[in-house]
Amino acid sequence: MHSVELNPKAVLLVGGRGTRLRSVIASAPKPLASIGKRSFLELLVRQLRHQAFTRLVMCSGYLADQIEDQFGDGRDWDVSIEYSREQEPLGTAGALRLARPFLGESEFVVMNGDSFVQLDFAQLLRFHHVRKSFATMVVVPVENAERYGTVRVGAEQRVVGFAEKTGSQKPGLINAGVYVFRQDIFERIPEGPASLERDVFPAAVDKGIFAFEQKGLFIDIGTPEDYARAQAICDQLDEAAFKG
Repeated sequence: MHSVELNPKAVLLVGGRGTRLRSVIASAPKPLASIGKRSFLELLVRQLRHQAFTRLVMCSGYLADQIEDQFGDGRDWDVSIEYSREQEPLGTAGALRLARPFLGESEFVVMNGDSFVQLDFAQLLRFHHVRKSFATMVVVPVENAERYGTVRVGAEQRVVGFAEKTGSQKPGLINAGVYVFRQDIFERIPEGPASLERDVFPAAVDKGIFAFEQKGLFIDIGTPEDYARAQAICDQLDEAAFKG
């Protein structure tokens, strides 16, 4: 098992409505979509626990009761889970701001609840510390960045900008939905609904955002096609969760 310095808290963003997946999982929140014998969210929880994270915060919203009913206080996974429940859609940044009272005064990890990336978190945290990053973003190279915005990375893995979705089938580096933040990220999050991707990161490039590139398995279950792919490779995902 990997050790993680200081055992930071890990925040899982699980409050989205998942409208594009409604045709295949109409009655459950997207992170509870089944992948093999388990939910996608359980895959993420098991990945975190394997790498020594024991304190999780779930930012819930849409159908939050189902998530809280399945995971409870986390004891079945040998973790403790707290919940920050939004009463109205706040976006990724707004949900994180709402969870601030759960996060103490130290750095923390944030993960999207609908994507998985094979990752050694101890390496990620070391990378973050060495560069004294304001924020560290995990990025992955993809052959076809058509449905994603891309991340522009310069010298020493520093993020220099972001490009919106172009609709063209070109390779590129994309945001994998895993971050390490210092507490001063909250100074950059506006009140009310807000997006990390659209409202926070582009405006904070000058503060020092660094890109931690990974080439292992990555999947985002945001569309029916990718959800079907995740189901097809569920054994590989399970194995990757324990590799780091």
